[in-house]
Order: sequence, then C-alpha cells, then structure tokens
Amino acid sequence: MKIATLLPYKENYTISKAQAAAIWVCDFYKYSKFKNENFIYGNTSSKDYLTKNYVNVEISNLRSKLTSSTKEYCKNFIEKAKNRNYDIIEIHNRPLVFQYLKNEIDSKYILYFHNDPISMNGSKTRSERLDLLDNLDKIIFVSKWVQDRFFLDLDKKLINKTEIVYPSIHKSKSRLSKKNKITFVGKLNKSKGYDIYKSAIIKILNEYNDWKAFSIGDEDRERPVINHKNHKELGFLKHKEVLNFLNESEIAVVPSRWEEPFGRTALESSSRGCATIISNRGGLPETTDHCLILKKLNANELYKALKKLINNPKFRKNIQNEGYNNIKHLVKNNSNFIDKIRENVVQNFSLNLIRNKLRIINIYNTGQKNYHRLYNISLGKKFTNGFIRNGHDVLEISDRDFVRQNRNFFQKKNTDKFQEYLINTFKNYSPDLIFFGHTKNIDRSTINEFKSLNNNIIISQWNEDPVMKSLSYSKQNIKNIFNYSDIVDHSFITTDPSILKKQNYDVKNFHFFFVPVDKNIECFDVSKKNPLKDLFYAMSHGVNRATLKKGKSDSRIHFLNSLIKKLENIDYDFYGFQNKEPIWGNDFYKALINSKMGLNLSRGLPTKYYSSNRIASLMGNGLLTFVDRKTQLNDIFNQKEIVLYENLSDLSQKIKFYKNNNKARSKIASAGKKKYFKLFDELKTTKYIVDKSLGIKNNLY
Repeated sequence: MKIATLLPYKENYTISKAQAAAIWVCDFYKYSKFKNENFIYGNTSSKDYLTKNYVNVEISNLRSKLTSSTKEYCKNFIEKAKNRNYDIIEIHNRPLVFQYLKNEIDSKYILYFHNDPISMNGSKTRSERLDLLDNLDKIIFVSKWVQDRFFLDLDKKLINKTEIVYPSIHKSKSRLSKKNKITFVGKLNKSKGYDIYKSAIIKILNEYNDWKAFSIGDEDRERPVINHKNHKELGFLKHKEVLNFLNESEIAVVPSRWEEPFGRTALESSSRGCATIISNRGGLPETTDHCLILKKLNANELYKALKKLINNPKFRKNIQNEGYNNIKHLVKNNSNFIDKIRENVVQNFSLNLIRNKLRIINIYNTGQKNYHRLYNISLGKKFTNGFIRNGHDVLEISDRDFVRQNRNFFQKKNTDKFQEYLINTFKNYSPDLIFFGHTKNIDRSTINEFKSLNNNIIISQWNEDPVMKSLSYSKQNIKNIFNYSDIVDHSFITTDPSILKKQNYDVKNFHFFFVPVDKNIECFDVSKKNPLKDLFYAMSHGVNRATLKKGKSDSRIHFLNSLIKKLENIDYDFYGFQNKEPIWGNDFYKALINSKMGLNLSRGLPTKYYSSNRIASLMGNGLLTFVDRKTQLNDIFNQKEIVLYENLSDLSQKIKFYKNNNKARSKIASAGKKKYFKLFDELKTTKYIVDKSLGIKNNLY
C-alpha cells in the first residue's frame, strides 16, 4: 500500500523544531507495516529530517495570506505526487488542502484533525463538515473532545465514518532517579496558563528552598516572566531532550486555559513518572487516568495542588508509579490501529475488522414468477446458502420479481422504483458486499450512489452463461457482463477469462468459478444405486421458458440426433428433445436419479472450463458424467472421476462400455461426486468469492 502523508506547511518535520503533528507522524510511521511505501511531505528550510522518507515541498511565497501559501503548497505537492499512484493520501490538520487535492489526484483520503475543527478554514460551518463526511474516506481525531467539536451541530449517526487515534508515547526503557524539579512544558503564554504557573511557583519556591522549577518552551509575543533564583527558563528543547528532562522531574504542570485538543505534554509527563497536574480543559483529561485535575483554574488551586504533592511523598510516589506503569496511549498499539484503518479504507483489504463477518446483499432472480421451479439449478440460491453457512448475513433481492410486481398498466418496465428501493435498502442494511448476477435492472448511477454512501463497499457480479466466440447468443451475454465490469470491483464467470482475453476484452479483476454443488440440493447418490435408465440428458430453450420453442434448433440437437443412432440397446432419457418437454423442479430430480449416467453437453463449441450448470446436478448426485475433452476439465477432474470423450464415436463406445461395467461406473461416479464436493461445494465457492472480492489470496482449486 502506497501512502502519502501531507503535513501542514508550517509544521516543521525536523529533529530540532518538531512539534505535535510532526512527532505524531514520526512516531506512528516507525511502527507501521507500510513504512517502506509511506512518504511524508512537508516544508522546511532545515535538513535534520526526523526520518529518511521525508520529501520537502518548496514554497517560494510564504506571505501571511494563508490561502495563497496553501495553494502554492498544494500545487507543488501535486507535481511531486501525481505520478506516484498513492493508494491513500493522509492530510494533517488542513481541511482546505483536501478541497484543493480531491479533484487533482485520484486516491483514498484520510483527514486528521489535531485541533478544534470549528476554528479551521474548511470545517468551520456545518455544511463544510457535512461535505467532508460525504467526500473523505475517513476522518481521524486526536481526542474525543475534538470529535465532539466536529459533530457539535451534526447528527451523531454519521460518526461511524470517523475514528479517534490519540497521540501516543513509548514507554521509557529506564527510569532515571527523580530530583526535586517542577517542570512546565509549552508555550510561555497566558493561553497555556503560564501566568497561573508563575504566581503559584513563586510562592512554592519561597516556601521550599530545596525545590527548583523549570520552564521549557518559548514565546515571541509578550509573556509573563518568572524572576526567582530557583527557577530557570530552558527555552525550546528537542523532543528527546524534553523527555529526558521529564525523567528527572518529580512534578509536571499543565494548567492550560486553552481548550487543548489533546495535551501531549500531560501524556509525556505522566509516562515519565511525573506527578502531573492538569486543568480540565479540552482533551487534557483524556491523556492519563493518573494525575491531579484542578477543580478551579487559578494560581491558588495550583499552589495547593503543588503543596499537597510536595508534603506527601507517598501520595506523590503513588501517582508517579501509576502513571508510569499504566500509560494510556502507546505508540505501537495505536500504530497498529492506524494500519487497520488504512486497510479498511482501501477496499482490497479485509472489511469489518470487529465482527469479521459480512453483510451481503445478493441480487438475483429468485423465480417467484415461475413458482421457484428453478431452485435446484439456481446459483443465486446456492450462493445465499454458502454465504450464510460461512457465517455471513444475507439479504436477498429478486430484481425481476420486484420490477414485475411494481409495474402498472401504462409501463412496460418500472426500474425507477427499483433504484429507490435498492438505495433505501442499502442505507438501512449497510452492506459490506453487494453481489448480483444476470440483471440489467440496476442503473450504473445506483452503483455510484452505493459507493458515495460507503466508500468501502465491495460490489461484485457473476454470470454463468457462456462467453464463447462460436455462439451468437454469447455476444449479448458478453455485452451484459461488460455493462457493469468497469464499475464493479470483481466479475466472476464460468468460462476461463483467457477466452475473453483472446477476444481482446479487458479482463482485469475477472475470475473463473465453477458451478457449485450444495449439500441440501445435490443430495442423492446414484453411484450406490442401479437405476432403470442408462443415460440422462436435459436441455431447455431458456430457463425462463417452461416449454419447447417450436422450430428452434441448435448444435446440441444435431449432436443428440447423431448420438442416438449409435446408442443401440441404450435406454436413454432425454428431455427438451424430440418433442419431449423440458422438466423442472422436483420432476427434474425424479428423472435424474432414475439414470445411471449423465451427458454434460453445453451450448456452442466446447470451451475451456465452461459447462452448463447441469454438471452440478449430474456429478453432485452421483451420476457417471461424460464430458468433452476439449473443455479441458481434465485440469480439474481426472479419468478416475469423470469420463472424457474425444468425439461422437468415442462417446458412444464409452457409454456402451460403462452400461455393461456397473462396478467401474459406480466407482468413477462416486469419486467424481466426492471430488466435486471437496472442491466446489457452496461453502468453498462462496469463501472463494468473498476472499477474491476482498482482495484476499485464494485459489479456486
């Protein structure tokens, strides 16, 4: 996974000047499993970059006008990144940057808020924040307080597109011995409560001569100045130097007036074994569970808290140990969490990290119009059974039945209402996978609407009809498949995709699947019986027709006419042939299990791996099955599991042989049934479909 991380242009990604957002990015980068393909972009004139993967974006115009500088920064970033094909672009703390980039670079986008969204250009208004929720793939906040600010006047139901990932810290490898030091870290201004610290610390230092106080930080503007012999200003220190200083400090003070988005100093102080005092502002209470929180934010309250810690060494030591031993936010843990979020954003990775099971909408023709007479050859039904038995939840929608039932007298076809039904069902059910087959009733605009509602949705289609060049019907079928192939994530077909590739079709994300068997549908075993009939074959003039179509003929009929002339003394039972009507449902099974052997003959010329779905009925119910060798199914089944024939004469001879060799017939048929269920039952087939849809490696056989 290739990731671009874009810092605010004022955020210095250097060892000497790194602040909160830069430290965040650096810490989580080092533990990410995607670190080798993660590049961090920013702007600085220094060269002491925090990590080697940093890419500097030059800005010639650093005037005070934020928008002009931001535009130049974005333009220069686009020039550097547009040909890198990043899977994810992560933007830190600048919603406006997303607005500039979203139409320029096609990628998944994650926006990180390190500060109050209400105060930032691009997320101040309700409409701006709703737009971010609609268009971003994920929004991450550094604290619940920041998240609450974002949703201040929004519906909290939209919160599922966001996460909280706290700034984190490494556990100190060793605790240095503590000294009587009281430390303030941060900007030395009133916003950070430095004036409160000044008043309280002077009183403390006057009373306790053996204690010293320190201030780490700077401030260019007017600020309080502490004049005391036991106080020292250390200025701005490198992050590592700050942590080392906190290792030696007994007490740390964070008395911020400002609504801190998080308050990294409090986390760092507590993790380094400081007895930490904080104000109850913003996200500060989320930094640690082991600290003193000022009930009132004034110098007297801080003075009393400091005095309590100094006068009660046991109490102070207990807070220090609890903070040190129970760090609330660790870098390694949250780095793993960020990687999971990234995986979830990029659809080729596993979804539903929590429940590990999917919600699936399965759209196909359930055949209500035909009173479900196709249940035994319905792949859609087998898919539903397999999904459910693999632990997923499935919602079935019969597209043709819905359209037919909602049609009025003045309409030939009513698909508008179906689109509305699909979209509202999608909103209520919130699926992870949409799986559909053999439909032209889903508008492409509806599929785009699904994607806008959930950027992580996976959409796959399936088609069981042939895609061979020799069959005129196949041309329309290919057109049906490619009507959706560019907009869905995956296409599953029952012909090897190489056949389409030879016809110069783009078959990216096309996968072969074999007609599945189902333990509750293919539930007979003819191999253990000795039926009256010898050979079974059933064909139709289309599964939606219940009867023969007068005057219709195809290559199968010519083949059968030639075959029966060679089948002397063979008791064959053929349907859909010689004015014998097709059979369906339970009648199909009554006839099927009354024959020892079955002929698997499909429309068109034999094509690699393609088979009529009747093969599942034949082999799955234990009939000895004859297959044309040119289908190359010997790649899957060997001669001990099926009977391959070269031509008409070879087929007729083998039918006669196995009629008279019942033991051999039974043995091969039994092995074929066993192999079929081992490779292509409803459980393995739907697991293969789900895995392929999610980008998980899985071989069909």
